[in-house]
Amino acid sequence: MSTRLDHLALVVRDEERSRTFYERWFGFGAGPSWRAGDGTLFVRDAHGFNLALSTGEPGALPGFFHFGFSLPDPAAVRALHDRMVAAGVTVVERDDEPDDVSFKCLDPDGYKVEASWEPPPTAG
Repeated sequence: MSTRLDHLALVVRDEERSRTFYERWFGFGAGPSWRAGDGTLFVRDAHGFNLALSTGEPGALPGFFHFGFSLPDPAAVRALHDRMVAAGVTVVERDDEPDDVSFKCLDPDGYKVEASWEPPPTAG
């Protein structure tokens, strides 16, 4: 059996603010969006991954909780970091090592979002 993760559901305070954040920084909005019968807004990225946004009050999450996006190379991670910082997005963690270039930032509701690059695994 082959499976893949195809969606993430988030409770957000302001649907449009969150939609704008994920469209601007992480490529959502590339595919068609739609609204489920319960009012949840689904936005899709170019890979077919769906982000489900439901309006409400986000609950407390464990400190380790985060989700991430892979970028094609270290320069792309660094460039995104610099653009987000210049736009006032809060960055809470950053690594810039030969085998890990990444940072974690906060979305409008305080969810930790990681942008990262790692070299391809080596055989062996």
